[in-house]
Amino acid sequence: MNLAKVIDHTLLKPTATRADIEKLCREALEHGFFSVCINPCWVSTAHELLKGSDVKTCTVIGFPLGANTTEAKVFEAQNALSNGADELDMVINIGALKGKDYQTVLQDIRQIRALGDGFILKVIIETSELTDEEKVKACQLAAEAGADFVKTSTGFSSGGATAHDVALMKKSIPAGMQVKASGGVRTREDAQAMLAAGATRLGASSSIKIIEGK
Repeated sequence: MNLAKVIDHTLLKPTATRADIEKLCREALEHGFFSVCINPCWVSTAHELLKGSDVKTCTVIGFPLGANTTEAKVFEAQNALSNGADELDMVINIGALKGKDYQTVLQDIRQIRALGDGFILKVIIETSELTDEEKVKACQLAAEAGADFVKTSTGFSSGGATAHDVALMKKSIPAGMQVKASGGVRTREDAQAMLAAGATRLGASSSIKIIEGK
């Protein structure tokens, strides 16, 4: 398979400059990555640089902690979409999930989904902070709220994607919903392991090394 076509070429470091974002977009165009995944302040820049291509613009919402109010997440999502985002990767309210306040988690996701169907919504559950039971519940809530994907990690917590978590998430969602593996996917072997476990999208900052088999 063409690995590039399942990779969100990612740069979420707070130190990223406009020159870094321009380089990321050039690399995405050159190698044919599915999207670039950048912080919200760079959405309009990436959208303009990628105009006319097949490369999508993906950004993050409530990142990286997920502890924003629902209203703040909705505003951030609306702003990102108005600036040209095609895909939104939102972080769940992790504390609400762990406290079994499932209605808050559900409404958090549902209100972003209510912004429309013209964008892909991925829900980051931050697997390194959850028990297996909590991972399953997070996936079920994301599915109920109408998300398109569940995603393993922000890459900013204590751990990233594992094949175990990807397989568990895949089993916990309905047919037609997908899994994105991100966080620590650095080599072709890592990428292949995640895809074998059931992921259909990968988030990586080492994208070029991955497709070159390094």
